Amino acid sequence: MITFDEAYEIVMGKTVACGTETVPLERSLGRILAQDVLSDMDMPPFNKSAMDGYACRRRDLQNVLAVVENIPAGTVPRKTLGENECAKVMTGSMVPEGADCVIMVEHTDAVSGTTIRYLKESTKSNICRKGEDIKAGDRVLAKGERIQPQHIALLATVGCTHPLVAMRPRVGVISTGTELVEPSEKATGPNIRNSNGWQLAAQAEAMGCIATNYGIAEDAEDALDAVIKRALSENDVLILSGGVSKGDFDLVPGVLESNGIELLFTEVAIKPGRPSTFGIGDRVRVFALPGNPVSTFMQFKLMVRPFLFNMMGHRETPRVVRARLARALRLNPADRIAVVPVRFAAADRVEPIEYHGSAHIDAMCRTEGFLLCPCRGATFAENEEVDVRLL
Repeated sequence: MITFDEAYEIVMGKTVACGTETVPLERSLGRILAQDVLSDMDMPPFNKSAMDGYACRRRDLQNVLAVVENIPAGTVPRKTLGENECAKVMTGSMVPEGADCVIMVEHTDAVSGTTIRYLKESTKSNICRKGEDIKAGDRVLAKGERIQPQHIALLATVGCTHPLVAMRPRVGVISTGTELVEPSEKATGPNIRNSNGWQLAAQAEAMGCIATNYGIAEDAEDALDAVIKRALSENDVLILSGGVSKGDFDLVPGVLESNGIELLFTEVAIKPGRPSTFGIGDRVRVFALPGNPVSTFMQFKLMVRPFLFNMMGHRETPRVVRARLARALRLNPADRIAVVPVRFAAADRVEPIEYHGSAHIDAMCRTEGFLLCPCRGATFAENEEVDVRLL
């Protein structure tokens, strides 16, 4: 059995990078940029009015100003302002030459049909200067960034209509266990419904992968071999659940090895998830996870997700916050670190979820974060500060 940190380093060190492709802007949400994005222009591209008002010269503010031009947004000024002259501008209008400020229309009074007076003593410039946000050639997004809605706006702003992105890994998911039936069937007698395959595929799809759920494989070597062969030939990454412990029908490791997969570890010092297995083939990477649903859910979050993002060139930083325990927590010494699911009892206070073990998937639906607690055991006092890794 190896430590979780050792397992993580092995997994991340065996990443195979995805290829790249260009995609239309409208289909780029959630994709990982495969190259830096540079701006093709200054932003703003001209000196722009920040509000509706009058563009003028500061030194003329206390004088009666003649309105010599009306400049709607999207038009080019025709005149350069001279002494005691102003131009009416709208938010986003180009500011004419000669002006060094824009006064708010609310702070002016009409003297005649073509002249105004400023009612205040001073003003901010109220001009967005050319290139003050972005200059042509600036890097606006870095390689490895996961494209979010705000990035779509930025890509559109700089004219990047077909960003170069990492290709999406093809991820196959197999659930093993003769006792399993699919969710559409009634679980009777010794049967239970297959939840692992569905949630693993959902987690992969949620992060941008192309997931294929191969359904249930019975605990028989020929059945396992057939579906594993097919999945290995069709995917970049294969994730199995179940069949990796020490029981008579835990056949997955042997079948993987018979299909040319080198197993790099088969046990990790973490609870839940000890019998987590990782192997490599010529071009395929394989995760064989425990059958209990909390174990598979957490091991995907902790190990599989960062691996898949790493394939696409993205490093996801875990979101960790400091919070106080709403009640004391005591953990017995063990040979594994413990994952303790928690929820927020208040903005800065967390409490452990009622949790009956690694089969209790309902607990994950009430979990907002978790603690990673040392294997030596520990007692945490009420109000003690802890690091909470957010889901």
